Parts: sequence; structure tokens; C-alpha cells
Amino acid sequence: MRRTRSGDEGSATVWAVFAAMALCAVFAAVIALAQVVVARHRAGAAADLAALAAADRAFRSTAAACGAAHRVAAAQDAHLVRCTVRGAIADVTARARTGPFTSDIRARAGPPTAVGTEPIPGDEAPGT
Repeated sequence: MRRTRSGDEGSATVWAVFAAMALCAVFAAVIALAQVVVARHRAGAAADLAALAAADRAFRSTAAACGAAHRVAAAQDAHLVRCTVRGAIADVTARARTGPFTSDIRARAGPPTAVGTEPIPGDEAPGT
């Protein structure tokens, strides 16, 4: 007995390979996006904490404030890119890296109402 060949033998294998390749591409994109988000959140957290540490020591000296910011950023596995202190306001930029992605985030911290700034409307104490 002889078998006749139809033209679509093995086509399911080809479709399965293409479907597997498409799923791998989607998973790679999701993993890359997750790494970008993690890098951004790590940099943001490090910048916020470093700015708070610098603002806490702003009245001692700029060197003490930026030194504290550097130590806090390093403890968060980030790098302090920039640190400036003007009066009681600390302004820092932290860089965090996750995989091939790097994120720089800037944060500022200081007292609730710094000298020369207006209080935020609606932020008054109750009954005033």
C-alpha cells in the first residue's frame, strides 16, 4: 500500500515553534519591563532616603549632609550622583542599576516649611 502525501504534513510542528518563539519574546519583554520598574523604584527609594538623611544633617555642614546621603544611598545598593544643600533643603540624585537598565531619580527634602517658602494651602492645623 502506498500512502499519498498531502502538502501539510509537519505543519503543526512549524506552528508550535513559531508559537514558542512568540511566547519567549513576550516573556523577554515582560522581564525587561520588570527590570526597568525595579531599577526606577530602587533609585527612587534611595534618593528619598538619602535626601532625608542629608536634610537631617544640613545644619551641621554640607560635607556631613552629603556624607550621610552617600552612606544611605550605598546601603540601598545605589550610587549618589549629586548632592547639594542650600540652607535646610537637601537636593540629591541617586542612580540604581538592575540588569542592563539604569535609573536616575532626584529627590528633595527639608523642613515642613523652609525659609522663604509659602505653606501649602489646606495644610493648616485644624481650627486655624
